[in-house]
Amino acid sequence: MASIWVLVEQEGDGPTTLGLELLAKARQLGDVTVILVGEGSEAVFAALGDHGATAILHVDAGDRLLSAPVAAALAERAASAPPDLILMGQAYNDRDIAGRLAARLGVGLLSNASDVRLTDDGVETDHEILGGTRIATAKTGTGPFVVLARPKSFVAEAVGGATPKVETLALPEIGDADATVVESHVEEREGPQLGEAAIVVSGGRGLGAAEAYDLVEQLGRRLKAATGATRAIVDAGWVPYAKQVGQTGKTVKPDVYIAIGISGAMQHLVGMKDSKTIIAVNKDPDAPIFSIADLGVVGDVHKVIPRLIEALEGR
Repeated sequence: MASIWVLVEQEGDGPTTLGLELLAKARQLGDVTVILVGEGSEAVFAALGDHGATAILHVDAGDRLLSAPVAAALAERAASAPPDLILMGQAYNDRDIAGRLAARLGVGLLSNASDVRLTDDGVETDHEILGGTRIATAKTGTGPFVVLARPKSFVAEAVGGATPKVETLALPEIGDADATVVESHVEEREGPQLGEAAIVVSGGRGLGAAEAYDLVEQLGRRLKAATGATRAIVDAGWVPYAKQVGQTGKTVKPDVYIAIGISGAMQHLVGMKDSKTIIAVNKDPDAPIFSIADLGVVGDVHKVIPRLIEALEGR
């Protein structure tokens, strides 16, 4: 059976959703060892076992900037006991670790994959191109294979496994590449989180002005939804980057996605096109967003959304 390593970060009291998504794929490919980055706890270890992990290499970087020492530790471990596949997510720390690790191992890196397969000749990965309208397949035969997968590519699902065996993975000293985190700032967040919400309401430049984003927030509160935005209004400073949906923001896959004043640029569509139901409101009947919308409303968002909020308040 193939040996699969999966990098999973701890967020708060549990594994990240992205990490659990990767486990869903990894357990289909072979025997899964989780590289857990975080403080760790019996509850976290049990959750990883419940999602298919059979072993855990626990890494606690403390106040060290984790990318360089974690990559060095994994490279040392892989030199003595190489896995067939090292699977990570398309996220900040994962990307930094993956690049450093691939360089240390002297292998290539396949990134932004929507699927991964082990073959007799190596590994194959699928990649969405042209806004997700086409799938390109990449292959490599030089292992161990390092792959970064896009969020929401796989569905996290518990399978009822036992708590895995846990081993502590020590981090080596790495000289000038080492760094210490001297201060952290945690973003204050309320309500459903963008990457995990069942309903997402997003706004774009069609809102007209920064203050009009309040319509998105009001509708979001009525629907108990997370709120998002296009890159255009993030770049314009209307809302923080944490709300950006798209190729260079978050990938979302909610039950309902409501696009308000969003034209539908390819960069945005890549991040939300797989939503189960897409509702678009835009005054331009030729806006690209309508090509993927399940329900399209051609109209001025400043007239349509207040009426919708009023109707919701009256229920």
